[in-house]
Amino acid sequence: MELPAVNLKAIILVHWLLTVWGCMNYMFPASYAWGNFSVLAVGIWAIVQRDSLDAIMMFLTGLLLTVLTDIIHISVFYTPNSNYLTDVKRFSIGMAIFSLLLKPVSCYLVYRMYRERGGEYTLNIGVTRAGRDCSTYEPIDQQDAPPQWSDSSKTAQQPY
Repeated sequence: MELPAVNLKAIILVHWLLTVWGCMNYMFPASYAWGNFSVLAVGIWAIVQRDSLDAIMMFLTGLLLTVLTDIIHISVFYTPNSNYLTDVKRFSIGMAIFSLLLKPVSCYLVYRMYRERGGEYTLNIGVTRAGRDCSTYEPIDQQDAPPQWSDSSKTAQQPY
């Protein structure tokens, strides 16, 4: 099943709105807001420079890193004491969790955009050798050229 094409602007708008709602009640420290909003700023750079592979790759990397930092923020600053949580704090935490759950989908969509822009990221996990494999090497600059040095087994011809 093919996912529909999603605009990068829509991804940034949804995550911006969820981040604003997640920061609404000062439940999380300022690092939550700085991290998420700075990644969204890189996403705006990726919108402005449509042909830049660096911008879209940095946005993808930032989204992946904010998944990790959001998990840390939510797990450290969430208080399970239900007497302390007001409705606004529940809403704020809920939107932060929803943003966290939506980020892997956004990462996949941004990765597809990266591939559409011509980016290639292949991860080769294998044993690599230090030397070159010259068994399939074919020189293309001198295919039918005569040898540069004469064969020493032939005797020199005497001039007439």
